[in-house]
Amino acid sequence: MAENIKQDRRSRVGYGSTYSKGNDGDQGIKTVLGGQVWTVKPDKKAKASYPCIWMQAGAVKNKNCNNFYDCTTCKYDYGMQNKVKEGKHESWQDAMRKKPALARICRHSLTSRIDMRACAYDYHCEACDFDQYFEDIWSAKTKSLPGAMEHVKGFDVPMNYHFHNGHTWARIESGGYVRIGLDDFALKLLGNADALDLPLMGKELDQGTAGWGLKRKDNTADILSPVNGVIMEVNAHVRKNPGIANHEPYGDGWLFMVRTPDVKKTVNSLMTNEGTLDWMNNEIATLETMVEDVAGPLAADGGYFSDDIYGNLPDLGWSKLTHAFLKT
Repeated sequence: MAENIKQDRRSRVGYGSTYSKGNDGDQGIKTVLGGQVWTVKPDKKAKASYPCIWMQAGAVKNKNCNNFYDCTTCKYDYGMQNKVKEGKHESWQDAMRKKPALARICRHSLTSRIDMRACAYDYHCEACDFDQYFEDIWSAKTKSLPGAMEHVKGFDVPMNYHFHNGHTWARIESGGYVRIGLDDFALKLLGNADALDLPLMGKELDQGTAGWGLKRKDNTADILSPVNGVIMEVNAHVRKNPGIANHEPYGDGWLFMVRTPDVKKTVNSLMTNEGTLDWMNNEIATLETMVEDVAGPLAADGGYFSDDIYGNLPDLGWSKLTHAFLKT
C-alpha cells in the first residue's frame, strides 16, 4: 500500500512539466522531492494542475481550480453563472452537450474525483441520483491517505495536512469537505483509548473550543476542534473500535467530516508542512524534558518514542500531558 501511494504521488509530480533525477547541471529548477534532488522543467504546453470544470468542458481556455472543487462556494463559478444568465457566455453544461456521446462524462469524472463515468442526465445534476449519493454519502465515507509522510523521532507527520496546536489535523477533501482526526503524537502520548466521545452529525463546531473527548480508564481528555463547521459524517468504525485511530490515524482512523462555509478562511490559522514540522520538533523537545524530569536523563536519549507513553510513564501525569499538549 505504501509503495502504491509513493508511486501515485511520484506520477503527479511532473504534471505539466518534465523532470529528471539528479543535479547534473541541466537547465531547470532544482528541487528536493522525497529526499532526492530533481530537475524540473516546465513544459510549454503545461496543463493546469487542478483544471476547473469550465476548462475541462472547453467553455474557457485555462482556469485552475483554487476552491477544492467546491463549486457551490466558488466566486469564479458564481461569476460565470451570472454571465450565462445574461447571455454573455456559454455554460460548461452546454459546452459538454456539444461533445460526442462518449465524451459526455460525469462532472465528477471531469474533476478527477471518480473514474470515467458517462452522464445519464444531460448535465442536469440536480436530477441525478448518483450526484446526490456521491456528494452526501460516498465522498464523506471514503477515507483518504497522505501522499507524503515525515517521521520525527517515532511520530508520523503527513504533508499537506493542516494541524491545530491541540494535536488535531484537518485535511481538505475534494468538494470542500474537511476531514478531522487526532494526530499520531496525541494517540501515542495517551495510548489506546477505551472510548472516543465523538459528537453527533449536525453538531456545530467552533475552532479552538472543546468538540469531543477521549476516555481511558478513569481519565478523560477534552479535544479542541481545529476548524469551524457542521459535522456531516462520523466514523462509526472508530466509535466502536477506538484502536483503529491509533493504528492508522491519518487513514481509517479519521474521526468525522465537517462542512464549512469558507474552507480557506477556516484553515488559514492552521499549520502545514514546514510549519508543522517546526512545531512538532518543539513539542517533542518539551516532551523529552518532561520525561527526563520524571525518569532521569537516560529515559529520553535522542531515540524514538514508542506507543503508549503515558501508560509506560504514568508519573508524567494525565492532567499535565493534556494541558501541555492538547491545550485543555
